[in-house]
Amino acid sequence: MWLGSSYAGGHQFSGRTTDAYQVRIPMRYISQPANEQALVLGKDGPGRMYYRIAMRYAPVKLELAPADYGFEVRRTYEAVDSPDDVRREPDGTWHIRAGARVRVSIEMFAPARRYHVALVDPLPAGFEPMNAALAITGAIPADDGGSKSAGSRSSQGRAGQSGSYRSRYWFQHQNMKDDRAEAFASLLWEGVYEYSYVARATTPGDFTVPPSKAEEMYTPETFGRGGTDRVVIQ
Repeated sequence: MWLGSSYAGGHQFSGRTTDAYQVRIPMRYISQPANEQALVLGKDGPGRMYYRIAMRYAPVKLELAPADYGFEVRRTYEAVDSPDDVRREPDGTWHIRAGARVRVSIEMFAPARRYHVALVDPLPAGFEPMNAALAITGAIPADDGGSKSAGSRSSQGRAGQSGSYRSRYWFQHQNMKDDRAEAFASLLWEGVYEYSYVARATTPGDFTVPPSKAEEMYTPETFGRGGTDRVVIQ
């Protein structure tokens, strides 16, 4: 493997094997426009070479704009017990009353059939998810249609406001963790899908919330994310 005119690494494989060889290239070599260079991979000898190229990086800014590379994702917060518990300012900042229960709704649009989909929604640090699987959680208010397929986008506005839902949830598995909620589906047909859960605003503060993200786990270049949110709990 060569990066521009520089040798980046190599490995010798013998016979049929599932061995893997990994080369890490520091971001400083490729992050500057002046350093734009071709990455070349090649092999000698019989057999087929399988490879994967990926980048891991941290963004310069915390405020990320929405991105659509195969999914559109949007997140909203809604009051559960009183309409005054949640309000949104014109600049997009969410204000939530401390102690209030909040329904988090994620709308996801897949323009084509997708396989092995993961939807991940980070929680504000001041939120605690209400997990129905735990006996101490107590009653959780029912959702009037969230977390189900919303059909074709051509006949829908916002998922849950019009049209009919299919009779089953679109995901096969979900995780409720301290810092995020996750939902997984092996197959999604084209359409709009909604996933929702309830959390409690437990800790006052001013929090930056990373975007919700959907991706095909085995082809992560097919992904989409919403925008960064600011949540103020008081």
